[in-house]
Amino acid sequence: METWVLITIAAAFLQNVRSAMQKHLKGVMGTTGATFVRFGFGLPFALLYLALLWQAGHALPVPDGTFLLWATIGGMAQIAATFLLVHLFSFRNFAVGTAYSRTEPAQAALFGLLFLGEKASSGAVVAIAISVVGVMLISVARTTLSIRSLVTSVFSRTAGIGLLSGTLFGLSAVSYRSASLALAPSLPAPDYLMQAGFTLGFVILLQTLAMLAWIVLREPHELGRIRRAWMPAALVGFVGASASFGWFSAMTLQQAAMVKVVAQVEMLFTFAASFFVFREWITRLELIGSLLIVLGVVMLLVP
Repeated sequence: METWVLITIAAAFLQNVRSAMQKHLKGVMGTTGATFVRFGFGLPFALLYLALLWQAGHALPVPDGTFLLWATIGGMAQIAATFLLVHLFSFRNFAVGTAYSRTEPAQAALFGLLFLGEKASSGAVVAIAISVVGVMLISVARTTLSIRSLVTSVFSRTAGIGLLSGTLFGLSAVSYRSASLALAPSLPAPDYLMQAGFTLGFVILLQTLAMLAWIVLREPHELGRIRRAWMPAALVGFVGASASFGWFSAMTLQQAAMVKVVAQVEMLFTFAASFFVFREWITRLELIGSLLIVLGVVMLLVP
């Protein structure tokens, strides 16, 4: 199995753990605070990763204007996408609340084509489509299944928020790949670990400063809530930074859309967390939808 696939599966598992922790934090702080925790408490760990790589002999890259542009776009898009995803927890259960954003691979493929000229094979397009169908089934699993319910679910407020979240996640994924690749010319040789680590360190620092400024100016009461929950928040930061390092590494090695299709296995981890941790029951259609997601991943990986 290729390196980027193993890294992606590990990152998907860690991201699911982080999301489950964020849902618990949502009960003790607002959406903004729960979103900030992912970045602010992940910053020390991201910088530690970068320092360890440098100490291990990896050369530091020299960022240029292209890197700064894409890293900034990706960082701001991810903040907005994460905010919307955390907000979704208020609408439906943990498993389904995250499902609407799973059109991210298809949208990442589109952004990859528009900005990087990356083309997906016909087999990859079919795999992405099957995964998206699985997501649609999950989104209507708790309603009467019909053409009308499918259309209604797509145009509902909850679906709209989820789809926008997926769009922003797709944009951020392609932006991060662009930023990481832009560092290669300044290195003695391509080094996906350092390219990913440097991009992660820069982006998470930018995100932390931007969100901290917003909280101080607009929601200062969140600072007290964040401080009181510093222990679970630190754990969220560590797990989130570890997952992000995996994502950045995988997307340096492979097209963002391909990485995001494999990342759909997170839905399996999500259902497990939904059932075993949050005691939320899973419907038959949700199981079928998850199987379609897995089928899409298998189709992508099997020649």
